[in-house]
Amino acid sequence: MFKKILYPTDFSDVAAKALDYIKQLKEAGAQEVTILHVINQRIIDGLRRHAMLDKDILQWQKKAEEIAQESLAEMSKELESLGFTVKTVVKIGFPWREILEVEQKEAPSILVIGSHGRSNLGEAFLGSVSDRVIRKCKGPVMVIKRDSED
Repeated sequence: MFKKILYPTDFSDVAAKALDYIKQLKEAGAQEVTILHVINQRIIDGLRRHAMLDKDILQWQKKAEEIAQESLAEMSKELESLGFTVKTVVKIGFPWREILEVEQKEAPSILVIGSHGRSNLGEAFLGSVSDRVIRKCKGPVMVIKRDSED
């Protein structure tokens, strides 16, 4: 039923919890996973506002991409050991927009996302990225909640 999964991650605890659910979907016939990490454009814009030099911003961006690729490679290896075919993608932009763009391009059977990301700024019910993705996503979305003690 859910052959192809899109898994956006910001490397938060709830995103790690979502990865555990993806592993369980293997038993339900899941075969492919696209792991997506988006480097938030707002961070880059914030660095510019603080008068950082473009070369310093580019250096930060390159380092962020390298760290993301390393983390995605670890996840990929873990999922491949379970029999998944895995594709990793790192993009720069506004997370919800990039997630929807990849969803349109990859046409997954399901999108698995954490309810809140790293910047849980007190949104009462759902993180802003998750909320926008759920509202605009074309296919089914599995939202993984935080533990009650988080």
